[in-house]
Amino acid sequence: MTPAAIAAVADGMARWANPSSPHAEGRAARAALEQARRDIAAAYGWTGETLLTSGASESLDIALGRSVATRRFVSSVEHDAAMRAGGEATLLPVGADGLVDLDALQSLLGNGDHALVAVQWANSETGVSQPIPAIADIVHAAGALLLVDAAQMPASEALAPHADFVALSAHKRGGPPGMGALLVRDLATLQPSGGQERGYRAGTENLPAALGYAAALGEPEPIARWTTMRARLDDAIRRSGGTVVADASLRHSAIASYHLPGVAAAAQLIRLDAAGFAVSAGSACSSGSMKPSHVLGAMGWSEAASREVVRVSFGRTTQDTDIDAFIAAWRAVARATQAFAA
Repeated sequence: MTPAAIAAVADGMARWANPSSPHAEGRAARAALEQARRDIAAAYGWTGETLLTSGASESLDIALGRSVATRRFVSSVEHDAAMRAGGEATLLPVGADGLVDLDALQSLLGNGDHALVAVQWANSETGVSQPIPAIADIVHAAGALLLVDAAQMPASEALAPHADFVALSAHKRGGPPGMGALLVRDLATLQPSGGQERGYRAGTENLPAALGYAAALGEPEPIARWTTMRARLDDAIRRSGGTVVADASLRHSAIASYHLPGVAAAAQLIRLDAAGFAVSAGSACSSGSMKPSHVLGAMGWSEAASREVVRVSFGRTTQDTDIDAFIAAWRAVARATQAFAA
């Protein structure tokens, strides 16, 4: 969490009152909550509705579960949360580059199809960024709706012209955990459930977390620094006998997956953890299960090879010295198990 987010959460806790209460304290809390809502929407350039949720997983569940669409399509590389929420959704194929097959998408969507299509802005394992404008053109031309999982997306990106629903997560942007939002272009495309959030999400509003999220969005992410650091790390991995997953694709500047042939991801995690590095296998949310990555499987990777891939990501505090130390640690793992070119 950013210092500003921590301070905002502490302030919200110190003056918390139920925003739904009619007394003066409740009205003050409501005013603060609505200001946070406006700030969150403004940060993403969103002019539609903003429903505050517990995070991107719940936002995906609401959109996929309660959209008025009659059919659902989910890309085959979506986060597990979207896979679960999609239920019996049709999976959209991707190529070896991790990108949604646009021809397949067009052929699966019928003209006037009242469907919902769910696609990540950037994959949480590989960092591969989908061509959202091109996908939106196909989806909307067919009369369907587009849900974008933008948990990994910088606030500087603008999805307002393209998406009908956007799922967001505060902790991916330096805000508090357990907080997020679902941006909705038109509430008429979503079935209400009663309760708070304009009747679309029940539960007492989390004012401190909303304030923290809004505060975090006021601090831009170091995209340029991440881009430079990841390019250097990618180059070192290649020269050390490793493979950069989806190397030729446009990827999130702070997310990458690396394949070390012949070395199980579990062994890599243990060695790197002992060296002081927190990395994961697959998405961070499912790394503990050590299941083969469905993302890599959809991209054509064998189960054996996918079990040799680790996911590496940067944060605001990651520095060049951290990259240098990680390269040395990764090379030590490789050197201990296989010959490689320096």
